[in-house]
Amino acid sequence: MFQVRPAHPIQTKAIWDEDLATPTMASFPAQPSYPSNVQLPRTLQRPPYAEVPRQNVIAVAPELADVAIEYVRRGLRVQANQMLAGTSALSPSHLPPSMPRSQLHHTTSLTIPLRPTQHAISCPTHVLALSKPSSHDSSALLVPTHAVVLASQCASLPRLPPSHMPAHPNATVSVTLPVLPLSVPSPSAFAPLHAFLYTHSASALLSALLPAVPSSFLSTLTSHQALRGTLASGPALHSLSAHLLSSAPNLSALTGVAQKIAAVWRNAVALGVHDPELWDCLDLAWEVVLGAMNLGAGAR
Repeated sequence: MFQVRPAHPIQTKAIWDEDLATPTMASFPAQPSYPSNVQLPRTLQRPPYAEVPRQNVIAVAPELADVAIEYVRRGLRVQANQMLAGTSALSPSHLPPSMPRSQLHHTTSLTIPLRPTQHAISCPTHVLALSKPSSHDSSALLVPTHAVVLASQCASLPRLPPSHMPAHPNATVSVTLPVLPLSVPSPSAFAPLHAFLYTHSASALLSALLPAVPSSFLSTLTSHQALRGTLASGPALHSLSAHLLSSAPNLSALTGVAQKIAAVWRNAVALGVHDPELWDCLDLAWEVVLGAMNLGAGAR
């Protein structure tokens, strides 16, 4: 099993999980959850920058060996809709949302029928089976993914094996995808980060992190510069915090929002994602929830 897990507070390194085969490369203590008395850090610390290992990209996409990583990422953004359409084409009847962890030892792949589509698609190459480090959970979440999306953006992810999937599968039949057990700090919070790695949509990520974000605000996030402008604007942050407080009017609800943001942060740190727009989104969400807590405390 692949395993990535942050040490407290920020150091990270990817390791193989001892539960499913090979010896570990390193061992870190599990990161503690925030205490019930809501002692939250003022900021979410960003990890030191690390470039994606080039060989990790070549391992899953050898045709990109001579392409600079930044151009690979740009190209993937153009293909995002086609890749997401490929994921949507997988028949849900053969791709359950989770699998008992006991089956991962002998389930090396899944054959999944493809639903008919009239649009061009790019099928996923792997299925991730997500669980927590050293977890006693009985099941793992199953998430189809395109290996090159992860390999080109996750500096701490171990090298993924190639899928050996045909480059142009018959869209009326099925695909056989390798199942890769992967340990992350918070499997339940993986979806927003995973979606961002495809779409790089700040508005979609903020909508996933903060309940009831005003659509009028989301429509202004047309660039990274607009996002950073909001971060630098005290009145804008106050307005967003006040709106969040009206949607989550008690400390328990706001703590739940903070925990979700922190969970996405832990996953990003563990995987080694160093996208500036991602981190500015996390910073903005964190500022807004802390502001809402302060407003709520002042109103008592």
